[in-house]
Amino acid sequence: MSLVDQIDQTNIPQHIAIIMDGNGRWAKKQGEIRSFGHHNGINSVRETLEASVELGIKFLTLYAFSTENWNRPTEEINILMKILVDSLEKEKPVFMKNDIQLKTIGDTSQLPVNCQQQLAKIKADTSQNSGLTLILALSYSGRSDLVNAMKNIAKQVTDGTIKEEDLNEELISSNLSTSSFPDPDLLIRTSGEFRISNFLLWEIAYSEIYITSLLWPEFTKQELVNSIIDYQSRERRYGKTSEQLKDAEK
Repeated sequence: MSLVDQIDQTNIPQHIAIIMDGNGRWAKKQGEIRSFGHHNGINSVRETLEASVELGIKFLTLYAFSTENWNRPTEEINILMKILVDSLEKEKPVFMKNDIQLKTIGDTSQLPVNCQQQLAKIKADTSQNSGLTLILALSYSGRSDLVNAMKNIAKQVTDGTIKEEDLNEELISSNLSTSSFPDPDLLIRTSGEFRISNFLLWEIAYSEIYITSLLWPEFTKQELVNSIIDYQSRERRYGKTSEQLKDAEK
């Protein structure tokens, strides 16, 4: 049975966000160093991307590197940055073949120059693609994004562009780095950890959350399907009652 045939095609999440966790622990289980896990985690990224294209997902956000990750050993950070550059170069033909557009969120100015250059090139080369939008969260912090949004809004109030009474949820959303993307319908976290880890704090207010005990290098196309099947079993009420939703469907 194909991936598509396993799910309700009328209820596919438009936007899936994933906290890719467990590379280091997976490597340790294999008796290897942490970098071995990061290298193998790329296979799961590829599988997830391929499955998302096949299933018709419109937006896929991957939490690739947080601002807190800068506190890791320098050697590990350098390896992660090299994997990023090498992977982007290798996967570009896949992006073009599958009509994938690459976007980023986060303070990418903190990344090494060669990473910034490679990202800029791939983003430019894929800018006209209109299929899946792949969003890499790099040097990203949900709290920092909210702080920057508040600063932008405060400046607009000071400049007289907007008034204090104009402040609402839509205005805050429009000042976030994710303003051009819909909020995630489904948030997936691997490794069995029950934490948000400073990821999309505003945007996941009504996201369905799926936690899997699989470590990221163990994540497969089938597990993505399993997460969507679980998502489809839930009733998304947005504060309403089940009865209200049923009445609205009549």
